[in-house]
Amino acid sequence: MHIATPLIPKNSTLFHFPLPITKTVPSIPFSINRTGSISMSTSSKMEGSGITEEIRESTESGGNVKKKIFVAGATGNTGKRIVEQLLAEGFAVKAGVRDLEKAKTSLSKENPSLEIVKADVTEGSAKLAEVIGNDSEAVVCATGFRPGWDLFAPWKVDNFGTVNLVDACSKVGVNRFILISSILVNGAAMGQILNPAYIFLNVFGLTLIAKLQAEQYIRKSGINYTIIRPGGLRNDPPTGNVAMEPEDTLYEGTISRDQVAEVAVESLVHPESSYKVVEIVSRVDAPKHSYKDLFGSIEQR
Repeated sequence: MHIATPLIPKNSTLFHFPLPITKTVPSIPFSINRTGSISMSTSSKMEGSGITEEIRESTESGGNVKKKIFVAGATGNTGKRIVEQLLAEGFAVKAGVRDLEKAKTSLSKENPSLEIVKADVTEGSAKLAEVIGNDSEAVVCATGFRPGWDLFAPWKVDNFGTVNLVDACSKVGVNRFILISSILVNGAAMGQILNPAYIFLNVFGLTLIAKLQAEQYIRKSGINYTIIRPGGLRNDPPTGNVAMEPEDTLYEGTISRDQVAEVAVESLVHPESSYKVVEIVSRVDAPKHSYKDLFGSIEQR
């Protein structure tokens, strides 16, 4: 699974305990506008401030330059889905991978809008800044450590690696950062310290604590962030609609990686996602919402 834990076989779940989800978002009609010409506005705006940054693109004559998104962890089970959906939505993608040979077989190298580059988040911010470059408009972090006997692996990847990416963004002037994290990262403060999922995920080198500290670094950095905390990740297609909650709310539930990728891509489109931490699971009985309203229902903290 992403959320920096062992990979989950198809049609299986990492954790799903029979505990009630706390609440649902009121039903809102689904309406996302999509046109033939890509027009996107990504705003980095703090409530009560005058800071606004817009990224706009048009495929009209004379305006055919695509905005490039750097994806770290692009060959992972969630990362490759993010790459695919970004390309499908008309973005140019710079896919950061550790293994170029693996990338050639798992990513669509035939797509002219895709650039594959070698990038290891553990090697420091200077090298990352070089590969992110000044042609990237945003960075999506979908990395995750590989389970093994190295108990420091979660810290190298999910903590120091994420910090390196944020610092690299600062070096090249990128001011938009999307992080795929996990529910229960703040489980101790939620009173979930005995939750089997919280215990299991922290067996691998205190993974959730490493992620939480990385989140805190992002929030203090000043970068325009969206932190996405999914439930247990499934490799199978979606079976329900996305339910989105504020931080430190959900402590059980699962979601398809396809939906996690969709939320990540939509967060780049909707300024309502700026400076927010959102938790997501899928529910068969959840009404379908527009992402504009889903993100808008979450307050900034």
